[in-house]
Amino acid sequence: MPQPFAALACNLDRNILLTCLPLFEAEKVEAVEWSFDTLFHFREIPPWFTELLQTFSQENRLVGHGVFFSLFSGKWLDAQQTWLDELKKLSDTYRFDHITEHFGFMTGADFHNGAPISLPFTPKTLAIGRDRLARIYEACQCPVGLENLAFAYSLEEVKRHGEFLEQLLSPINGFIILDLHNLYCQLHNFGLEFADLIQLYPLDRVREIHISGGSWEDSPLRPGKAIRRDTHDDSVPQEVFQLLEQAIPLCPNLKFVVLEQLGTGLDTAASRLAFQQDFEAMSGIIQQSRNDSEDPANAFLPQARPDTSQPPLESNELEQQQRELSQILETAPNYEAAKNRLAASDLAHSAWNIESWEPAMLETAMRISQKWKHGFPQTQG
Repeated sequence: MPQPFAALACNLDRNILLTCLPLFEAEKVEAVEWSFDTLFHFREIPPWFTELLQTFSQENRLVGHGVFFSLFSGKWLDAQQTWLDELKKLSDTYRFDHITEHFGFMTGADFHNGAPISLPFTPKTLAIGRDRLARIYEACQCPVGLENLAFAYSLEEVKRHGEFLEQLLSPINGFIILDLHNLYCQLHNFGLEFADLIQLYPLDRVREIHISGGSWEDSPLRPGKAIRRDTHDDSVPQEVFQLLEQAIPLCPNLKFVVLEQLGTGLDTAASRLAFQQDFEAMSGIIQQSRNDSEDPANAFLPQARPDTSQPPLESNELEQQQRELSQILETAPNYEAAKNRLAASDLAHSAWNIESWEPAMLETAMRISQKWKHGFPQTQG
């Protein structure tokens, strides 16, 4: 297997930069992941941050991680074209080793509001996702990947996610970011074992691994068993480090392992020290996995240039359903109200399969959507 690089998610955030500075000074950071689209609204990036990015870019150690593209939106948005245009400009400036985005679509009234939420795995959504991935590749001209989603409405959805990612990515020979905290959420929320869940993913497509922390949230719909949330605002659980030890040998094309945390969770000396200790622990696990093997066999580049000459695919039905779902999730006062409104919506008895959604997970989707309906903090990853 290859020798993965120990990387940090480092964005233009005071708390993150203060936390990461000692690690950079000690030359322990081998690569940087940058959520490039969180800075699209800035007219100018500070020169010292540009210098940092260029340093890693010149060594092919800079990877870009998108937040706001909303891959599966049923309607093609002007803001999505702007996103691609900005990515193309950045790709002319920096040498990204690869570019990634989140799985799902963004709830909310506009492009920068809302939360990433899952959707049905259908031929229609598959075609839209493939179309969007081809356009991302056309903009960046480097490997393109998707991150597995932490949130799911049902056990069946969890079990099908890896197969759907394979179907999405195969036309452009794309790759997966295997977010282990996202898997940790699903293992807990749906009562699964890692050995059973991990085999449902095409592990030869894993080029990057994320680790992070999160939080617990009680639900009256599931007494005695809290919901695990991927909030990125706390230290990495020991269980996630154990998942990392198990996952690395299973991923023959792994190149980067990235530690993430939001700046809002790094506002004390204790939290910054804990992050630095998490990085040291992650690096130690990576070092134990290293050997003298050759580079990955898969470069994750398309065999042929994708055809993006036709207008972007759209679905009026999907767009209407997404708008309806977003409005319900963001405004319903409680679970019962959301359940009743969904039952009377266009999503009822459809491919969304709302009738099988876990009550506590629908409640969690409401909380996610209502928390982020006014937009993400700039360091969301």
